[in-house]
Amino acid sequence: MGVPQRRQSHARKNKRRSEWRKIDKPGLVECPQCHELKMPHRACLNCGYYKSNKVM
Repeated sequence: MGVPQRRQSHARKNKRRSEWRKIDKPGLVECPQCHELKMPHRACLNCGYYKSNKVM
């Protein structure tokens, strides 16, 4: 069973918990309609287009 046999030290615990900060943020891409920067795979907040379709 998944029961720990020994107590994990503070250093090992902190080392494990520090990994989530190392994940890179997604970069910004240029909107093909208005050429503003936007997050990928999301509708543009400036013009409201996503994949050449008006969604907002």
